[in-house]
Amino acid sequence: MDKNFIVALLASACVAATGHSVAALAQEQGAPQAYDISPQPLGAALVEYARIAGREVIADADLVEGKTSGSARGRLAATTALSRLLAGTGLEAKVVDGALVLRPERAANSPSAAAAGTNADSAIIVTGTRIRGGGPVGSPVTTIDREQLDRSGRATLADFVQTIPQNYSGGPGEATVGTTARSNANTNLNFGAGINLRGLGSASTLTLFDGSRPPMAGAWGAFADLSLIPSTAVDRVEVLIDGASAIYGSDAVAGVVNIRFRNRFEGYETRLRAGTADGDFGEYQASQIVGFGWATGRLVVAGEYYRRDNLPATKRRFVSEDLRAFGGPDLRSSFATPGTIIAADGRVFAIPRGQDGSSLTSADLVEGQVNRADAQRLVDILPSQKSLSFYASAEQEVGPFTLFARGLYADRRYRVNQRRFGPVPVTVTSNNPYYVDPIGTGEPVTVLWDPSGDFGPEGGRGSVRALNLSGGARATAGSWNFEIVGGYGRQRERGDDVNIIHFTRRTEALASSDPSTALNVFGDGAVNDAALVDRLRGGFISRIRSSVWSVALRADGTLFELPAGAVKMAVGGEVRHERLDYQAVYDLFGTAPVVQQLPGLPGKRRVGALYGELVVPVFDAEDSFPGALQISVAGRIEDYSDVGKARNPKVGLRWTPLPGLALRASYGRSFRAPFFNELVGAGNATYQPVYLPDPMSPTGQTLALALLGFRPGLGPEKATSWTAGIDFEPRLIPGLRLSTTWFHIAYRDRIASASYDIFNFLERRDIYGELVDETPDLATIEAYFADPNLNNPLGVAAGDIQVIADGRTFNLSQVTLRGIDLDASYRQPVGHAIITVSLSGSRLLDIDQRVTASAPIVDVVGTLGNPVKLRLRGRLGFEAGPFDGGLSVQHSSGYRNATVMPAERVKSWTTFDLQLGARVAGNGEGRDVRLAFSVNNLFDRDPPYVQFRTASSVLGYDPEQASAIGRQFALQAIVRW
Repeated sequence: MDKNFIVALLASACVAATGHSVAALAQEQGAPQAYDISPQPLGAALVEYARIAGREVIADADLVEGKTSGSARGRLAATTALSRLLAGTGLEAKVVDGALVLRPERAANSPSAAAAGTNADSAIIVTGTRIRGGGPVGSPVTTIDREQLDRSGRATLADFVQTIPQNYSGGPGEATVGTTARSNANTNLNFGAGINLRGLGSASTLTLFDGSRPPMAGAWGAFADLSLIPSTAVDRVEVLIDGASAIYGSDAVAGVVNIRFRNRFEGYETRLRAGTADGDFGEYQASQIVGFGWATGRLVVAGEYYRRDNLPATKRRFVSEDLRAFGGPDLRSSFATPGTIIAADGRVFAIPRGQDGSSLTSADLVEGQVNRADAQRLVDILPSQKSLSFYASAEQEVGPFTLFARGLYADRRYRVNQRRFGPVPVTVTSNNPYYVDPIGTGEPVTVLWDPSGDFGPEGGRGSVRALNLSGGARATAGSWNFEIVGGYGRQRERGDDVNIIHFTRRTEALASSDPSTALNVFGDGAVNDAALVDRLRGGFISRIRSSVWSVALRADGTLFELPAGAVKMAVGGEVRHERLDYQAVYDLFGTAPVVQQLPGLPGKRRVGALYGELVVPVFDAEDSFPGALQISVAGRIEDYSDVGKARNPKVGLRWTPLPGLALRASYGRSFRAPFFNELVGAGNATYQPVYLPDPMSPTGQTLALALLGFRPGLGPEKATSWTAGIDFEPRLIPGLRLSTTWFHIAYRDRIASASYDIFNFLERRDIYGELVDETPDLATIEAYFADPNLNNPLGVAAGDIQVIADGRTFNLSQVTLRGIDLDASYRQPVGHAIITVSLSGSRLLDIDQRVTASAPIVDVVGTLGNPVKLRLRGRLGFEAGPFDGGLSVQHSSGYRNATVMPAERVKSWTTFDLQLGARVAGNGEGRDVRLAFSVNNLFDRDPPYVQFRTASSVLGYDPEQASAIGRQFALQAIVRW
């Protein structure tokens, strides 16, 4: 034990006789002091605390041995600083004759005696392990605490996670809806917000709410929606950037993001925030959290209202299809108002502006010219959002048990103007009273017409409602903790796409000879009767319902003692039921709306799991070489009712050869279970004869039977992960922390399809050779021809087929990702202030992809649609008395746009954020008023120009890498009372 401590073997007896709460210090202490104590061995942290606070601290050596302190940073009252240091240790402090005496809390997991506003979870479990009291051995965990969230300048958790360097903004997010289908972005029908670690897809990142799985969002259940979480209820975010299926099961391939709530908050806290950006883009937030504690329990209730305006594309010059201002091409659509006539002989004629089409003649038309329109001119970059969310947590001791319950409810609604659904050429016959034939043949003409002039923009509106409930009981027997917990979650999404033209009624109106019911597509602007326009309006409704319920039994504790310390173990079992349903209602064709079920849905599955984890201290020489070595071994078996069993091990080690220096490494296997819609097999397949180009054929082409849809027997995606890292906190430079991690992820059997390139299968046998059966037997071909899924427009016979080309979706592709993460910080008291410098980043060395197992490797790191090579986030901050502030910088390296010819180089993007805060009233002891002012994107840097072209959109920036908001000002008030 450190010699600066007084070893008090009778401390608990003294406390029982004369102790009173540490809260009594509030009347003895002076002004708040500047603390800069990072997580470290508890004994050393308490020595530093005693020096700064000027208090005598008494602790039994056995109580503090092997425990790690929390952090205490900034100008804090003595009780607040001590409460933060003891967070998660299972200890509390009592005042005995003026000294602070440490003892175990009243009972394991009992309510905290911490000062109001702290969240000192006792016997804490850190993300990445099931064993209480320590972090995962060998794996890197980043913790983002409440203070960092408050000082980030971000209003919501969904906004904040976009700044994490390891997160790739591609995938489900507000800005990617309607612009790309990559990384499951096309499943985000209702503008939710997911997280996509390493860019491996949102479905390969496991998101937990206080350690429990929430119901999944989107059409396929591909992500967890962070936009539903009231930010005021969040205590911290733990990010495990390593495979963790041995601990948590499916989806934990790239890592785990665990949202921890303020379950131990005591007091009252009110938050008000208002923000604005160019383009009348307003953001407003109001929240309240209340926490009560009593001798045997506690209750926390939080609520939050959030509203944000839409951001129209017309307010950002780079959101346009006309890219000539940036040196790019003009990619505006040929569907315009007024439109363009294509005559029977193929010649084009532009319809003139400034007329209503009622008296148009062929002489008015402009031959050889095509009218164009920017489809982005009526579109919103971001929708308007409004949400109301609540969180509640309760605990109560009943005899030897602690009963607990938690609940989250959210209702989010949005409105958006979006790109018009499927503009197609319309055919107009001479029967239409507005018909004009440029060449006088009387033949039907085709018109490239944009209906926005009459109908306005296509609109989207919808709602997402989510409920998450969990509860259970825990108890302690000796050194062992036991817990039973049950959970239920459900999410209901509805999206209405309105103001879409009904195709059947439009065809009828085009064919009408009655001017009152005929559709006029030859005018400029709104030229049709309002009643006719209303009759032609159609729509599309999507309904998504997901639910999950689970029961888990868990136990962890000490098996036995070794000379180096306790051998600890965690074991448990879980049962989980998942269900997902998706329905679409189309009012676009025919005489009545049509209800369509997504193939494979409703889907449901049962999952049973058993797991175990063991941590063994091999040696522990404290302050001398060889130091301390810990090894952890974990394994989990999961049995899926639809895809079978998955077995995943993990091994980690942490060696501390010298004080302040730790070397760590981990190895593990992870997996992702298929989505329900991926398991439809032959029920959603098409078999079709097609001619494929073939350089090896004398005729230049070969008749193939193309297999499309989903292949039966899909299995889980599988990954193997390795990490190695160094953590360095030199004693000679207090306040300096350095951490770096090398990682390698080999992800195989990824569920994919090569059907998008099926016409190149025979020209690129080096890539697609294993998908082509060059010598199929006739019996196999005849079986496909006898299948009702055969589509044979060529009318060929089974014996005519020469090869089979398999373009179905199945466990096809591979990706190997390697890189290095960096995390560094330095905190140094300077006079009465504390200066903080931090830098975190991720450098991707390569992302090697194979379309098939035998295909050549293609490195896609730093290319459009994939993560960039380098992302950095740095911050320079200060704390001085009641004032604090910081300047943050975000940097994304440049990359290559290989989707255009020739390939283009995209510039890097660097932005700065400014945060300033002041405590304008209060005593720093849980009762104060703090005002904060922030400017995100301080210098209003536009995103770098990109010719961003997908099947659904054209933009002048990349929404997967950059934000279109620009400079945003915000003012926030936090009142603790």
